[in-house]
Amino acid sequence: MPINTAPSRTSPIWILILLMLTKIVLQYWVVNSNYDLQRDEYLHLDMANHLAGGYISVPPFISWNSVLIQWLGNGIFWVRFFPAFYGALTMLLMWKMIEMAGGGIFAQLLAAFTFLFSGMTRLQIFYQPNSVDILSWTIVFWLLMKYIRQPKDTYLIWIGIVVGVGILNKYNIIFLVLGVVAGLLLTKYREVFTRRAFYAGVLLALIIISPNLVWQFRHGFPVIHHMKELSSSQLVNVSRIGFIIDQFIFFLGGAFLILAGLISLLFYKPFRAYRIVLIIFTITISLFVYFRAKSYYSLGLYPIIFAFGSTWWEQLFNRFRYGRVAWLVIIVLPFFLIFKAIFPVLTPEEIAREGEKYRMLGILKWEDGKDHEIPQDFADMLGWREMAELAQQAWEKIPENERKNALILCDNYGQAGALNYFNKGKTPPAVAMEADYVFWFPKTDSIHYVLRVGHAPDSGFLKLIGKIETIGKLATPYSRERDWQTEVYLLSDFSPEVKNKFRALLSKKQGNYAAY
Repeated sequence: MPINTAPSRTSPIWILILLMLTKIVLQYWVVNSNYDLQRDEYLHLDMANHLAGGYISVPPFISWNSVLIQWLGNGIFWVRFFPAFYGALTMLLMWKMIEMAGGGIFAQLLAAFTFLFSGMTRLQIFYQPNSVDILSWTIVFWLLMKYIRQPKDTYLIWIGIVVGVGILNKYNIIFLVLGVVAGLLLTKYREVFTRRAFYAGVLLALIIISPNLVWQFRHGFPVIHHMKELSSSQLVNVSRIGFIIDQFIFFLGGAFLILAGLISLLFYKPFRAYRIVLIIFTITISLFVYFRAKSYYSLGLYPIIFAFGSTWWEQLFNRFRYGRVAWLVIIVLPFFLIFKAIFPVLTPEEIAREGEKYRMLGILKWEDGKDHEIPQDFADMLGWREMAELAQQAWEKIPENERKNALILCDNYGQAGALNYFNKGKTPPAVAMEADYVFWFPKTDSIHYVLRVGHAPDSGFLKLIGKIETIGKLATPYSRERDWQTEVYLLSDFSPEVKNKFRALLSKKQGNYAAY
């Protein structure tokens, strides 16, 4: 039976537009110009030059977005624009969900301020799949709300399409799918399993993700290797209690809306039809806790929770309208009190001087489980330009007639991606014995020079190299690459054994990424 809890009139559209523009501008404002892009961003941008049905670390959606960025000039402005834009679209859907839940302008401002002045803004600094992931989850919930209000087959089909695109962006949305399926089975909405439209949606989702499934099959399902590696090197350091605490810390002064949303879905009668959302939330969060997921994996759950929480909060304070401003201040104030600590607005030197404040907030802990001088994401945004300049200096030392026989080899994907971003057109593409770059190597039949970025060759290769020239050592303070003592070398005068030994190593590295 269709339900209707919409308010009698919608809020002024200009307020929504102003908030969406604020979201986009805010994402630029919270990044100091001293920082480059983050290491993962360079890999994602480089994927535009290697279009495929999938990649070791991510599905293919971000590579298509990277092609668009290239068409627009490949500048940092556009790299930062798209995460901000997807965040603004998420706000738009949250605004519309509040209208469906029966909320007015105060509820919409509560939710919008919580979204703006929270960890969401920190996450959406970076050009990663996370912004589209959160948007995909929000679209699914928006369509689910529309289906609950008016059970049309169209909404089920569109949910299937969105899930398919969401999986092509990040596999994380599969946890939401499990939560939704469980929620449907445990409520009266299990009737969707008798509808042809539901299976049409499932079929469309499978068709959409089929290129990635084929790619995974042909490459031995490297996603399994990636998940095992992630679990052993990073997720093993995740605390389950810490995960739960972080859900509230992400939203600072607006965290009360999480509790408001969960309580209202359980007890507030006008939301009775939407209690499936509470079941989905509970099951999905439980799965994340069980698998020791990173705290931000669950952020796609919150736009709909804020929609219900803010609507209920508006009803609670319906008779105390003058106190509503105070609640908005409560949301905004903590953000501006600590935003220098959670965003890269200060220089690395300034952050290091205020290290204790950062340590108290727990944001100096890196994926190795240890505290460092500056946050890991910030350390991963330093040194790349200097590295590219050193590599360019090394390249110019190679005789022009030998450059066709030269290889640029890096230790890690961040180095290779950064060189390809800053030196595109000046040098051939750099590669690395890591991540997707193991499949992007050029032919190595005749290599006379190797421009090496990272560490000196290991002992197994060292005795086979006649000449090693050190070009320079990365000196950018607080860069993670500097901590790793990254250097640039020019190698030449190789023994004939090098070619076969190198091919064997590359083949082994490629094989390591296959699950079978």
